[in-house]
Amino acid sequence: MHFKAVFGAALLALGATSVQAADHEFKLHHFLGEKAPAHSKMLVPWAKQVEENSGGKVSIEIYPAMTLGGRPPELINQVRDGVVDLVWTVNGYTPGLFPRSEVFELPGVHKNDTAATNLALKELFESDLKDDYKGVEVMFLHVHAGQGIHMRDTEVRSVADLKDKKIRIPTRTGAWVIEALGASPVAMPVPELPPALQKGVIDGAMIPWEIIPPLKIQEQTNYQIEGADKERFGTTVFQVSMNKDRWDSLPEDVQKAFRDASDAAWSKEVGDIWAGADDFGIGLAVKAGNTHITLTPEETAEFNTALEPVVGRWVEEVSNKGIDGSALVDKARAAVANNASN
Repeated sequence: MHFKAVFGAALLALGATSVQAADHEFKLHHFLGEKAPAHSKMLVPWAKQVEENSGGKVSIEIYPAMTLGGRPPELINQVRDGVVDLVWTVNGYTPGLFPRSEVFELPGVHKNDTAATNLALKELFESDLKDDYKGVEVMFLHVHAGQGIHMRDTEVRSVADLKDKKIRIPTRTGAWVIEALGASPVAMPVPELPPALQKGVIDGAMIPWEIIPPLKIQEQTNYQIEGADKERFGTTVFQVSMNKDRWDSLPEDVQKAFRDASDAAWSKEVGDIWAGADDFGIGLAVKAGNTHITLTPEETAEFNTALEPVVGRWVEEVSNKGIDGSALVDKARAAVANNASN
């Protein structure tokens, strides 16, 4: 009995040690389910890399699908207020809060190269974007493969085909895109899409193909539309960020563990992950019998002409905040182009 008691106490001690091994424990909160590529292919590997880099000093628990409470637009305040340590969220869920970063969402800035846009975001962060992120320490920014148009029962090959249609948009720049195309924007977080499409509350949605599998969008739509050479109608900027006070309290070696896991190589890898998930999503929709429409170069040009005023609208909007939008558009386009060859 004595041996068993000692052995049991030793096991308990080992168990306690394993539970308490991490000096720094973090909660990461986000809005999609565990099956979404963002969770399984991006956030989980990133968290594991940080833990590995830290030599066991860091433990990151991920809470998907808003399991810690609130709605997706509240994530940024949850991390700023220290309710959670880390979030992955959509910048555009809080319109106007990240005006500089919006430049990468504009049509004609992001084209069809997710990795290039991610690297451009990283390249311009310190010089041009950082002022957007008060109260948080950004781990990394990224985009998805770009907005495709998903329609319940309308085949779209021209701007006129979208006239007066109700289209879900992810961000205010997305709203401007839809308005420029003669349709009516409807804002809603992406998890609310399936019932809205099913009930006909909206006629379509602007989202990337990668959202198709986790939300079964192929069951609520018949058409997926994109431009020539996979050109999209803008994109969405996301962030993984930490509460600023929590970041400032960390020792340098722990900060380095996070930084090393969030380097340029990771930005490129995230781009490749999302591009791969996008290809899988459209493949699933086509297999389900949906029609994948790739606009001709001439049809794409018509859309691009209609969308040119969106950039001017954004430039005018941010100039009221003391931001040189025109210069930032030029820098963003150049950075995307420079990184496209890497």
